[in-house]
Amino acid sequence: MSFAIRMPPDVQSIDLAGQQVLLIDDFLENPHALVQAACDSRFDPCPGAAEGKGYPGIRATAPEAYSQELISLLDPLIRINFQIDESLPLRKTPCMFSLTTMPPSQLGPLQRIPHFDSSAPRYMAALLYLCDGRHGGTGFYRHKATGLQRIGAADTERYAAAVREELARRAPPQRYFDAGDEHFEFLGMVPAKFNRLVVYSGGLIHTACVNPGLSINDDPRAGRLTVNTFVDF
Repeated sequence: MSFAIRMPPDVQSIDLAGQQVLLIDDFLENPHALVQAACDSRFDPCPGAAEGKGYPGIRATAPEAYSQELISLLDPLIRINFQIDESLPLRKTPCMFSLTTMPPSQLGPLQRIPHFDSSAPRYMAALLYLCDGRHGGTGFYRHKATGLQRIGAADTERYAAAVREELARRAPPQRYFDAGDEHFEFLGMVPAKFNRLVVYSGGLIHTACVNPGLSINDDPRAGRLTVNTFVDF
C-alpha cells in the first residue's frame, strides 16, 4: 500500500507568540489508505491512561512504509526551518495511530491541563490529522505563574513545582482543556483538518482540543484519528 507524500509539499509557517509551528495541508496523496490501515490495526490502551496520565485513548503502530515516507521529508524540513545542524543524527519514535476514547468523567488531573512532550532542545512533534475540523485541533498556551510557553531543561523543575502547587490548591474541572483559564493563557489553536501535518517543538505547552460529543470514539473512520511521531536530534 502506498503512502506517498504529495509533491511539492505546501509548507506554511505560523508564529505563535514567537514560536514557530509548521503546517502542510493535503500532506498525503492518498490519506484514505492510511485510514484503512488504521481500521486494519489492533489498538491498545495507551500506557498510563488507566492511572489518569498520558494520552487519554488507544494507540496502534502505523505502517513502516508511512514512517519512511514521513522521515524522508521531516529530516530536511525540520533542519531547514528550525536551524538544526546537519551533523546531528535524527532519532525517531515509532509512528502511532491515536484515537481519543476516554470520556471527560474519567480524565485524571494531568489529563485535564496542557502538557509538554520533552524539554530536550531539539525534540520535535509531527502530528498528522486523519479527522476533520469538527474534532477540534491543537491548542498552545503560556503558563501564567512562570511565564513559560516552551519548557527547556533548565525550566523543568520550576515548572513542575508550580503545576503541582496549582493542582494541589484546586483540581481542574472534569473536562478536556481548550480555552485558557486562571493558570494557562491561550495563545492559539491549529485546527484539525483531514490530511494536515503539524510540526512543532515538543517543549511547547499544548493540548489536544477535543469535541467530547463527537470525538470519543474508537472507530478510526468516525473518531479523532491522528498519527503521532516524535523526532530528536
